[in-house]
Amino acid sequence: MIRLALGGRPLEVLCLGAHPDDIEIGCGGALLRLAERTRLSLHGLVLTGDGRRADEAMLSLPAFVPSAKVEVAGLLDGRLPAQWGQAKEVLEDVAGRCAPDLVFAPRVDDAHQDHRVVGSLASTAWRDSLILHYEIPKWDGDMRSPSHYVALEEEQARRKVELLRACFGSQVSRDWWDDELFMGLMRIRGVECRASYAEGFYTSKVLLDLSEKGAEDAESCID
Repeated sequence: MIRLALGGRPLEVLCLGAHPDDIEIGCGGALLRLAERTRLSLHGLVLTGDGRRADEAMLSLPAFVPSAKVEVAGLLDGRLPAQWGQAKEVLEDVAGRCAPDLVFAPRVDDAHQDHRVVGSLASTAWRDSLILHYEIPKWDGDMRSPSHYVALEEEQARRKVELLRACFGSQVSRDWWDDELFMGLMRIRGVECRASYAEGFYTSKVLLDLSEKGAEDAESCID
């Protein structure tokens, strides 16, 4: 199993979502693992949402990582392609204040138009950061084969689902939103990487450190 070494130093992480709940569905398990770190700075940016949905976005990420800070831009849900310029300005503003080691973002080929905009703009705003694109199950049937995984214990997988249910009351009536879907996808990804459960991610560019120093840093890592 190839491991991604994140080292023992303070880690700065940025999570991007087109909508409230994107981040938590896509990488909630990885966030629970990151929350175990003692030196972590985590910032969340959600591009759309107002009213109850904005409130959910502000409160949910800190439920996964208590120290998390969240911003909601309030752009129109479902209309990000038409608001491309505004979305880019929002991301560039955050990029001017945040130089993360790791960025979580939607997939660039996601079937949802809002997800694609955020996913594609992420790599232009943060060229020097490792970007892991997360997946979101949906009726469009756009699942792919991940290139990277974060392994999860059963307790972490179940905690993720518990928090999704608790934090996003506005979504629980949707026909696709249920514990079985979220647990099932994590179990499939777990089988693929020989773990109990896992989340899958996609990336187009990774720099490998093959030096002795890189090997030493790999002793402290997230699987």
